[in-house]
Amino acid sequence: MDGLRVATYNIHKGVQGVGPLKRLEVHNLAHAVAALGADVVCLQEVRAYHRRLQRRFGHWPVGDQAQFLAPPGYHAVYRTNAVTRHGEHGNALLSRYPVLHHAHRDVSDHRLEQRGLLHVTLAVPRGGQTVALHVVVVHLGLIHASRVRQVRALGEYLAQAVPPAAPLVVAGDFNDWGQRLHAPLAALGLRTAPQAHVPTYPARWPLLALDRVYARGLRVVALHAPHGPGWARWSDHLPLVAQLQWA
Repeated sequence: MDGLRVATYNIHKGVQGVGPLKRLEVHNLAHAVAALGADVVCLQEVRAYHRRLQRRFGHWPVGDQAQFLAPPGYHAVYRTNAVTRHGEHGNALLSRYPVLHHAHRDVSDHRLEQRGLLHVTLAVPRGGQTVALHVVVVHLGLIHASRVRQVRALGEYLAQAVPPAAPLVVAGDFNDWGQRLHAPLAALGLRTAPQAHVPTYPARWPLLALDRVYARGLRVVALHAPHGPGWARWSDHLPLVAQLQWA
């Protein structure tokens, strides 16, 4: 295998709209995820359950959204970040490759935002062998100072949990409005494509490049976000799709 196709997508808990106009989009999102054609899909704002919405929408999927969104043959891993009055939500990873291990680290910076890292190790074929690829799914905070501390926490976690020479991908919603996290992430050996500004938010009129894919031991060689009427409706973010090559 010459490279990998990795996507990251904030799915807004599978629901769009407000009040009486609220609509369930998770069924459309299942088709959207499959259409990305990615080897690995990193998801944010994924629900395992929400009691009130499950009563409202009779066609709410059985089981957690991660399993529902996984294309046939894919493995799904989900871990909770935030617990709310009626349910919870967190990060998920879908992979066409077997899962060797997974872990979760709480990186909440203050009590108003519950945030976490999902770390999944995958068995990926390369050159007739199998290598352990580490993927960390992130959803960072809304305040810049929080994001800086969360990147610091990410670095501390990687130093403990990921061998320095192991291939690593860190992807997700960085909420980095001013693209100020490139430097601290580069200090961890994590880099994205040279022309990395691909707007993904808001989905209807994308202006901000909040969603990112960084790598160590691989190179991010191309990035794109799909556009069109469907993508603008299914979530408040567009997905970001990255092509990676082995370094």
